Amino acid sequence: MLVSLLAFLMTLLGGVAAMRVRDNRHLVLGLSGGLMLGIVAFDLIPESLEMTRHSPFGVPAPMIGFAAGFVLLHVVEQAVAIHRAHEDEYAPHVHAHGHGAGQAGLVAAFALVVHSLLDGLAIGLGFQSGTEVGTFVALAVIVHKFADGFNTVTAASLNRADRRPAVVLLFANATAPVAGAALGTLVRVPEAVLGPYLGLFAGVLLYLAAAEILPEAHSLHPRVMTLCATGLGLAAVLLVVGLAG
Repeated sequence: MLVSLLAFLMTLLGGVAAMRVRDNRHLVLGLSGGLMLGIVAFDLIPESLEMTRHSPFGVPAPMIGFAAGFVLLHVVEQAVAIHRAHEDEYAPHVHAHGHGAGQAGLVAAFALVVHSLLDGLAIGLGFQSGTEVGTFVALAVIVHKFADGFNTVTAASLNRADRRPAVVLLFANATAPVAGAALGTLVRVPEAVLGPYLGLFAGVLLYLAAAEILPEAHSLHPRVMTLCATGLGLAAVLLVVGLAG
């Protein structure tokens, strides 16, 4: 529980950092997009494939979850956009895509909260296996919670002037590891379930990064600095994963 409190603080620090640099929003979005791509490529997908070898129809279960997560967020965004398009018949100045992107951002931010709950659960389960294993798992969780907080605020703020949803979801994300660690001392979750879930979560993050965050980052600002911010995000995750491994 004490270790999970460090994850709580790191998540808050990441969220506050995202809020403080909103004057350079294109750089924040570029960095967040890089962090998300790095987490998907260097962390979630490899970990999910290690957790389960089950392959329905000859395809690894996590990759089926990955495709489902990508399509899920796409369907959410398109459903909202279609709804707003019908409203535009009566209110022509409402922009459907912006509203849909905002809803997709909230869905992704909520997915980050669920993932943080599982991070805390992993800490609890790790300490069930022994102090050494628990410490290693806890350190791996703590070092990427800053990125989780940063990405939660960025996703929840996408195409939104109101910061309240971002603040609420940031606090939920920060407290989720504490709740998960408490739960992890009581229950055990099969890796056969966690593997496909991680794939699903990776698909959600990839869609948000590729379809919403990075296009928005490059829409009105110089591309070189934004590309550098994205590369920095990728490099940072690669470094963290390498150190944790």
